[in-house]
Amino acid sequence: MNEYELLVIREIEDWKRQMVKRSGILNRLSKKAQTKVNTWIPDKVHQMLTESIKNMVKATLVGSNLTTKKNQYTLRKLAEMDELLMKKLSIYRRTAVVEGAGTGAGGILLGLADFPLLLSIKMKFLFEAASIYGYDTSEYEERLFILHVFKLAFSSDEKRRETMEIVENWDQRKAGFIEMDWQEFQQEYRDYIDFVKMLQLVPGIGAAVGAYANNNLLEHLGEVAKNAYRIRTLKTAPKSE
Repeated sequence: MNEYELLVIREIEDWKRQMVKRSGILNRLSKKAQTKVNTWIPDKVHQMLTESIKNMVKATLVGSNLTTKKNQYTLRKLAEMDELLMKKLSIYRRTAVVEGAGTGAGGILLGLADFPLLLSIKMKFLFEAASIYGYDTSEYEERLFILHVFKLAFSSDEKRRETMEIVENWDQRKAGFIEMDWQEFQQEYRDYIDFVKMLQLVPGIGAAVGAYANNNLLEHLGEVAKNAYRIRTLKTAPKSE
């Protein structure tokens, strides 16, 4: 194990501690309120939302898989993978900022269009991340891993801890997953982004909020993806160089 990999291990441990620690009181109160609201929503509405987001995500997965070149990277060193990922993230962040500002400035109708557009940007970035670290996204288990990375990034405290354990031990845990729990997936994601994205619909501040929110959401997703794939890469790396 080289010096860079030893540094990465320390960074991963710091990141994990930040990810599993309890959220601030504002986030906890917001989640509590959202959970209460969800109990008021009829089961049929939950089912409709679940199917809608499930189909949206699956369509995005198919599209991202088709547009991501396989075996395009031949990087061998973790440092090279990390560097390229950060370059790609910068591109996707700029795209998300432009998209957020544009839909935020367009009022309610365009603001509603932000949800699928931003989702597609996030998923395409995750496919790029998988490819950079040498994973074949044409394999079902790799697309399932991408969904767990996404869930790790955009979940409540409890679900984030559960998902962290799955991501850390993916080779041992993947056989137990045939499909995602789509209702939990969509509910956690909606609850995570609801408040800030609602502000995006407010006239006059929508563009600024949209750009700021999308930049932060992509930055957070990039950090989660980087460390999730670092964990897998280090586990499969040769013990000596």
